Amino acid sequence: MLIILIRSLIVYALVICAVRLMGKRQLGELQPAELVVTILISNIATLSLEDTDTPLLRGILPILAMVCFEVIVSWGSLHSVRLRRLISGSPKIIIRNGEIDQEMLHALRFSVDDLMTALRGNNVFSVEEVQFAIVETNGNVSVCQKSDVQPASKKDVHVSAPALDPPQVIIADGKLREKALSAVGQDEKWVNAILRARGITLDEVFLFTADTACDYYLVPKQNTERGHAA
Repeated sequence: MLIILIRSLIVYALVICAVRLMGKRQLGELQPAELVVTILISNIATLSLEDTDTPLLRGILPILAMVCFEVIVSWGSLHSVRLRRLISGSPKIIIRNGEIDQEMLHALRFSVDDLMTALRGNNVFSVEEVQFAIVETNGNVSVCQKSDVQPASKKDVHVSAPALDPPQVIIADGKLREKALSAVGQDEKWVNAILRARGITLDEVFLFTADTACDYYLVPKQNTERGHAA
């Protein structure tokens, strides 16, 4: 039993490292080659766990070989458009100038229901609103709406606003994140001053976010507070 536990921990750590080396894509964003390697790695990993008589090295070497192969292919795809298209394919346009390309839908084996599902995933519920749509190499559908149905931006209504990075999580469940604090240009004294003004301690904070404009959002363990600190 102990041997199985040790082998499981080793294989688990190896697979985690392998996935990290392959990149940070989500499962639904994997390219075909990456998906194949992921499936093969999962199958190979189970072999050394199911049969304890099989040397662990015999299960580790194929996984390392797959990862090395994937890294080499990824590097080649990065530097060769032809190889990238050969392995991952190319995006396919399914709606152009507001008109559905039915032949391309048939070639991709996209049904009408698949098309409508993809549009709804982009918050579009009417095909009439679509100017352009393209199926990416990972299977996702990118949609560009017609100009008359696109939401107005601040530029359209002539409203100026400073360009700010999104807020950083400064405190999460009572734990201070110093890197995030540095990213917004503040220090621990700034945080402590806000907490003292609210009469709470660091351990009593569930969530604290802030941006470079010093606007913060503070959630204690019991209630919620908003504010601005210079």
